[in-house]
Order: sequence, then structure tokens, then C-alpha cells
Amino acid sequence: MSSMLSNSSANVTFVRPATFFLNGLSNVPHVKYYYVFLSIVYVVTVLGNSFIMCIIYLARRLHTAKYIAVFHLALSDLCGSSALIPNVMDAFLFDHQVVSYEACLANMFSVFHFMNLQSLTLLVLAYDRLVAICFPLRYHVIVTKPAMFLIIGMMWIFSVIYFSVHVGLVNRLSFCGSNVLKSYFCDHRPVYRLACNDNSMNILIGKISFGLLICTPVIVIIISYFCISVALLKIAHGADRIKAIKTCTSHLMLVAINYLPLISNNIASITITYSDPNTGIINTSLTQTIPPMLNPIIYTLKTEEVMQSIKELYKRHKVNTVIERKMKCRRCNKK
Repeated sequence: MSSMLSNSSANVTFVRPATFFLNGLSNVPHVKYYYVFLSIVYVVTVLGNSFIMCIIYLARRLHTAKYIAVFHLALSDLCGSSALIPNVMDAFLFDHQVVSYEACLANMFSVFHFMNLQSLTLLVLAYDRLVAICFPLRYHVIVTKPAMFLIIGMMWIFSVIYFSVHVGLVNRLSFCGSNVLKSYFCDHRPVYRLACNDNSMNILIGKISFGLLICTPVIVIIISYFCISVALLKIAHGADRIKAIKTCTSHLMLVAINYLPLISNNIASITITYSDPNTGIINTSLTQTIPPMLNPIIYTLKTEEVMQSIKELYKRHKVNTVIERKMKCRRCNKK
């Protein structure tokens, strides 16, 4: 009997399609204008995040543990958008909606991996603010550059392993029916819903991901800011309290912009069956593309250290330009 079971399990084969077809937004007039809008969002995202990364690299005053995390957030935003939007542009603006099975899984891994890194980096920045305000005398001992590089390295290892398993579970599914994905990229839920065998493990890993990678960081950030609020109430001078609050405002705005749409969209997708699938696609696309565009803008405009560094770099550039012009004039006069 056991030999028969082993033989039957050995003969199990998984039917995998050669390609998937990305359906995207269907029956929407002038839909290409929406994809052009996403293209503009991508251009702003690339410019904004590249700018903030250059400022952090060039300004010595920003060579601190905190701005290593900010640099990593900008890098994650840039890579996440690059994994998503160019493929969307290629598929729907240039009519390349057919994607191979392997490319689909690779796209799924890269999009979720960098989204997770964005989420974990916001958690690290909350940790940085918690130590800075609750333990100010020990801040430079606890939050050091080596410690920050170690934390970021552990984030990468965890994320790569987790999403390798997450995406790897798709390989145990059989697709013997439609290969049309009702999505604008290779999203996990639309893919496993096409399976004709048991997909309970994929549903479970989706729920675990929502709880572990989205809800848990938010809960931890809320707890950290509760501790920060208690510490701020103990500060005697109002001016010092306001200064401490200002150091948190940019991070709080990033948390709100990144998590509130993400959580509400995930809850809506689980609890509400959209009568119009286009509504769900638009909500998801905006949730994934707008925050990476806004993050560098918020950090540039709302963070005094960054603004000061930009001014210093601009002045230095002007001084260097004047010196170069004088040198050229001297050479011309000598001739």
C-alpha cells in the first residue's frame, strides 16, 4: 500500500503555462493615458530618489547611521518602482502583454521584495527616532553605522529567503484553465486564483505576509511613537519638545503615506469583492507607485538637515564655478 502511494505521489505533475496574459484595465476609454500618468510618476520617482541619494552621498554632515537608512529607503523606492512601472509601460503602451511563466515569477519576487524593504526601512527609521528621543545620551553608542549596515543586511537576507519561499510555492500549482491575469503585473493573488489544484498554502502565505510584513511593522511603529510621546511629555522646555517633534514629522508622514493606503487596499481586497475589477487595479497601482514618488519630496522639504545640506552644496558649487572661471580668465590673459 505504501509503495502504491509513493508511486502515485511520484507521478504527480504540475501543469504550468508557457506564458501569462496581463489583462490590466479593460474596457476603459483612453486607458493609455493612465499608463502615461504612471510613466510620469516613474520619472519623478527616479529623479527624486536619485537626487536624495546624491545629496546624502555628497554631504558629509549626512554621513550618519540615520541617513544610511534614508539612503536605503530611497534605493528601495527606486528599485521597487523600476521593477514595476517599466514592465507596465512595456506591456500596455507597447502591447507586450504576454509574459513568460519564469519572467512572471521573477517580476513577482522583485516587486514584493522591494516593497517589503521599504516597509522594513520605515520600521528601522522609527527605531532610530525612538532611541534618539528616549535615550539621547546613548544614541551615538546604540545607533552606529556598523549597526545600521548590519540591520539592513539582515533585512535583505530575511526578505530574499521569505519571498523565495513565497514565490516558490507558486511552482506547486497547476494551471489547466485560463492564463489571463486580471492584474497589471504578476501579482500573487491573481496568479494563485488561476490554479486548478489546491491553493490553500498560497492563500495562507498571503495572509501571513499581510499580518507579518504590513500589520506588524505598523503596530511596532505605533508602540514606538507611544513611547516617544511619553518621553516628550517629560521634556521640560517647550522649545526642546517642538524641536524633537519636528525630527519625527517627516517620518510620520512617510508612515501614513505608505501604510494607510496599503492596509486599506489589502483589507478592501479581502473583504470586498469589487463589482468593477478596474477599481481594484487602480487602487493597487496607486498604492504601489505614489508613495515612492512622495518619499524623497517629503524628506527634502520637511527635513532641516537635508535642506541645509542642499544649500551648502549649492554654495560650494557656486564658489567652485567662480574659481574655475577666474582660472580660465587668468590662462586667457597669459596667452
